[in-house]
Amino acid sequence: MAEIINLRQIRKAKDRLKKQAQGDENAVKFGRSKDQRKAEEDASAKARRDLDGRQRE
Repeated sequence: MAEIINLRQIRKAKDRLKKQAQGDENAVKFGRSKDQRKAEEDASAKARRDLDGRQRE
């Protein structure tokens, strides 16, 4: 006797896998680690402070 499968569940599982693959691809393409974001924010804040410190009044 053949195994009964639910085509809707199979379709949804396939869609989930496709979305997961797209998310992983985007994470590699656009994502930054927490340490990278923190370092970038610190560098930006330092540049802003340095610029404000050299401003003429």
